Amino acid sequence: MDTQNMTQTEFNPLSLDNQICFALYVCSKEIIRKYNPILEPLGLTYTSYITLLGLWEKDNVTIKELGSRLFLDSGTLTPLLKKMESQGLITRNRSKEDERTVYIKLTEQGKALREDCKCVPQKMMCHNFLEPAKAGELLQSLHMMMTKIGDE
Repeated sequence: MDTQNMTQTEFNPLSLDNQICFALYVCSKEIIRKYNPILEPLGLTYTSYITLLGLWEKDNVTIKELGSRLFLDSGTLTPLLKKMESQGLITRNRSKEDERTVYIKLTEQGKALREDCKCVPQKMMCHNFLEPAKAGELLQSLHMMMTKIGDE
């Protein structure tokens, strides 16, 4: 679609093809679908994978802190963490000072899985969604959007 050559009257703001959120939704959904065959042999879903990524960066965090980092609410995170705990990847421990606060900590098995996951980004790059320079630009733009969305 060549929106640069369209006049204001030709541009349809209600066209599905003109919705940034729809394009992001479709790309996200389809990219996550491509992760499944890579993560499944490791016993992971995409959501458990990003949870591990967050915990490998900073371990022993509260559910609230982890949810904030992943942009996930506790209703989504709690069942996921229960499953990851049953898989032996994490432990959930209540704070002694405030039992409403629950800390998430990687087990040795969860830490060891990091080594197996090192190949995941490379395998995803093999799909050639974008040239590396364009991918870097897109990532930078998306991070700016995430920051602005988080500020609201």
